Amino acid sequence: MGTMMPELTSPEGWLPLAFLLVMGLAMLAYVVLDGFDLGVGLLFPGADDAEKDRMIASIGPFWDTNETWLVLGVGVLLVAFPAAHGVILGALYLPVALMLAGLILRGVAFDFRVKARAVHKSHWNRAFFLGSLLAALAQGYMLGLLVMGFDTSMGAHLFALLIAACLVAGYALLGATWLIIKTDGALQRRAVRWAQGALWWTALGIVAISVATPLLSERIFAKWFNLPYLVLLAPIPLSTALLFFIVARSLRRLPVRLAEGNEYGAWVPFAGTVGIFLLAFYGLAYSLFPYLVIDRLTIWEAAAAPESLLIIFVGAVVVLPMIIGYTVFAYRVFRGKAADLRYD
Repeated sequence: MGTMMPELTSPEGWLPLAFLLVMGLAMLAYVVLDGFDLGVGLLFPGADDAEKDRMIASIGPFWDTNETWLVLGVGVLLVAFPAAHGVILGALYLPVALMLAGLILRGVAFDFRVKARAVHKSHWNRAFFLGSLLAALAQGYMLGLLVMGFDTSMGAHLFALLIAACLVAGYALLGATWLIIKTDGALQRRAVRWAQGALWWTALGIVAISVATPLLSERIFAKWFNLPYLVLLAPIPLSTALLFFIVARSLRRLPVRLAEGNEYGAWVPFAGTVGIFLLAFYGLAYSLFPYLVIDRLTIWEAAAAPESLLIIFVGAVVVLPMIIGYTVFAYRVFRGKAADLRYD
């Protein structure tokens, strides 16, 4: 297929681009926001029962709101880019099914663990961890296959497995740094150690994607390494490396401060980790654009008819601000340290 871009002043040109931005925003918001509550679930095996309750309380007001962004992103892919939806979801049918199973399992476990008899609570705790792990692994595997252009070779599947493991570490890093902000005492200090253990596995995943993506496509290689792009884009990897350094240094210093009751800079690891994810997302989006499937299907080739997109666009203009507003409101109302989560 050709890659000719229509005039951006025409509906055929700007509507697919607008929906790409909405879908990108939704997926980025999901990865960051649901990433930290998936990460909290991944850290469950290292906590005692009382700490597990505090961990659940730290994400209780947010976790279902966070998953709204996944629904929005996949919904935009379905209605705005039906051709790409068929290719992507067809290639990822099994990991998508596993991800949904994981999300269902952790959702059920989230509610049942506080209502179950004490003898059964440990089973629901394990279910919450396993659901979080399954969802994170499936998402990482899908990301790896996307980067590989949905290649079916053994090497592509091994790469996807590596990215799956690294995304689990990335979510654990988000979850641990979130707990540093939302908790105190022994759990907060333990979260610092968890973050230290997950940091460099996260870095490995970002490096792996950064190296593999340009090597798999001459077009992407040229976008990064031909002049003047090499110079103009250098701040992205340099800023990412700087953020890793800042997060690592902050995590080294925090144990001493926390032991003295000083929480100065407790927000730095989470903010730095979010910055790392933002830069990684931007770099990947830049590499892929204007394709939804690498070097196979552009956003304009995959888009629905302009008449359909215009109707959907009106709905998006109404719904998107409401989702953003509700999300901001929820995080503002429940800011501060996590309190005990009550269901009565």
